[in-house]
Amino acid sequence: MVSIRPDEISSIIRQQIEQYDQDVKVSNVGTVLQVGDGIARIYGLEKAMAGELLEFEDGTVGIALNLEEDNVGAVLMGDGRAIQEGSSVTSTGKIAEIPVGDAMLGRVVDSLARPIDGKGDVQTTETRLIESPAPGIIQRKSVYEPLQTGITAIDAMIPVGRGQRELIIGDRQTGKTAIAIDTILNQKTEDVVCVYVAVGQKASSVAQIVDVLRERGALEYTIVVAANANDPAPLQYLAPYTGAALAEAFMYKGRHTLVVYDDLSKQAQAYRQMSLLLRRPPGREAYPADVN
Repeated sequence: MVSIRPDEISSIIRQQIEQYDQDVKVSNVGTVLQVGDGIARIYGLEKAMAGELLEFEDGTVGIALNLEEDNVGAVLMGDGRAIQEGSSVTSTGKIAEIPVGDAMLGRVVDSLARPIDGKGDVQTTETRLIESPAPGIIQRKSVYEPLQTGITAIDAMIPVGRGQRELIIGDRQTGKTAIAIDTILNQKTEDVVCVYVAVGQKASSVAQIVDVLRERGALEYTIVVAANANDPAPLQYLAPYTGAALAEAFMYKGRHTLVVYDDLSKQAQAYRQMSLLLRRPPGREAYPADVN
């Protein structure tokens, strides 16, 4: 039998008290009430913020869009097949943001600016909110500088300026995308950062466009945001906002930017699908701020 002296016991207790470190963490945790079709309804997230990133039990990321009296409606940034009724959800306390900066140039990313081109992670510490407030009318400068598309007929007849929006309308297979790509290629010597946002297109079509940009040396000043046809509706809905946020980061540094949304009708369809599932009021969705 081993006997322990009282002084040894007191020294052990004193040592444990000295090493005791009380770390209090307060987390906002909710429970999934309903899930399906890329939408989840969550109970218990009383302090959730609009646009806040939510982390589900299986690691899936969601964004809180509907803040109702008794539940939170969130969209899933993944298939969410492992999410079940009763699964736990934790709020991160962060509004949805993406990495930005010069390191994004030449990369192909998804709607959350995560690289999908197989070139590894993006080495940048800069971030920007996906939905940032646009500058007021008084703060904006009037359109005074032209943006050349490189197509003589268009540049001669249609004045396109830096700082304005231009809509390309046409039937299928009439060359709308070709005009946009030619405009990006023409910016090679103009010191213009280009962002090409592909919404609801086939992955093979996006890959062909990336190959063209790479062969012509345009990928080094271009960022491609791809929300393909097989991606969930929330990703297709967010893609134009991500493209605008990436371009705004360069714009506020004093550089010229060109954003091509190809095309916004697919984003409108994605929003319509989401609004029906979330029971949001129907109507025309506000498009991202114009950045040219």
